[in-house]
Amino acid sequence: MTDRLIAVVIVLAIMLLVAFPVHEFSHALVATRLGDRTAKLFGRLTLNPLAHFDPLGGTLLAISMVTSGFGIGWAKPTPVNPLNLRGGRQSEALVALAGPASNLVLACAAALIYRALGLASAVGLLPTIFELFVYINLALMLFNLVPIPPLDGSHILLALVSPGTAWRWRPVLNQYGTVILLLAVFLPILPGGQTLMGAVFSLIAEPLFSLLLGL
Repeated sequence: MTDRLIAVVIVLAIMLLVAFPVHEFSHALVATRLGDRTAKLFGRLTLNPLAHFDPLGGTLLAISMVTSGFGIGWAKPTPVNPLNLRGGRQSEALVALAGPASNLVLACAAALIYRALGLASAVGLLPTIFELFVYINLALMLFNLVPIPPLDGSHILLALVSPGTAWRWRPVLNQYGTVILLLAVFLPILPGGQTLMGAVFSLIAEPLFSLLLGL
C-alpha cells in the first residue's frame, strides 16, 4: 500500500469519526441554543460518530476518496423544526451555516498544526494527511454552501430572500434541486471539460487551501 493510499484511508477514518460528527453536532447545538430541541430528542446532540453515520453518504465518501483522492459524502441529516426556532428564518440560516462553518474551523485548526510542525517543507505520510484533511474540509464547506436542496446553502438562501420569493422558489428547488446539483457536479460544460463545481473549487478552495497551509 502506497503512502498516498495510507493517508487517504487515515483521513477517511478521521472524516467519518470526527469531521462529519462535528458538522452535524454543530447544526444540533445551534438549533438547540435557538430553541429547537428536536435534534436533542433524537439523540443527535452528540459527537458520537454512530449517531450521525449515514451508510450511503459514508460509502460515497470512501469510494470517492479512494478512487480520486477527493471526497464527497454526507452524514445523517440533523432533524430541525424551523417553527421552534427563535428568530424565525434568520435562525434557520444560522443553523444551516453552522455545519459548513465547522468544516472551516477544522480546516483552519489542522492548518495551524501543519504550520507549527513545519510540514510545508516536509515529505511523507504526515504532511499528506494534513493536506488531504484541510482540502476535503474546505471542499465540503463549499459543497454544502451551494444553494440547492438538500444542501445547507439552500436553507441559507431561502432565509435571506423575501418570504414571498422563498415561497415561490422552495417548491422549484425541492423538485429540481437534485438534478441541478448532479449536473453541476458531473456535467463538463465549461472550457477544458470542467464542471461548475470544479470551477468553484478551483477559484475558491484551491487558493484558500494554499493560503491556510502557506504553500
